Amino acid sequence: MLIEATDQVVWVAESGNLRIEFDPQRCPFSSNVFQAPPGVRLISGTPRAGLGPGSFKYRLLINDHVIAHGEVIIRGK
Repeated sequence: MLIEATDQVVWVAESGNLRIEFDPQRCPFSSNVFQAPPGVRLISGTPRAGLGPGSFKYRLLINDHVIAHGEVIIRGK
């Protein structure tokens, strides 16, 4: 997922508890864990101020089971 430094990321799971986990030492957002019940949108917020371009990997869990790995890439100016 490629974003600009002012963008936000949105995740939704229609049928299960959603959890997104970034490495706490390498997270572009103010929190490294996002959680929501079924059907509720998770919104990351914008990347932390002063953060440069880079690649940030995360795990996507549904009902506490890892179902995918993802990556947020923040584009340089």
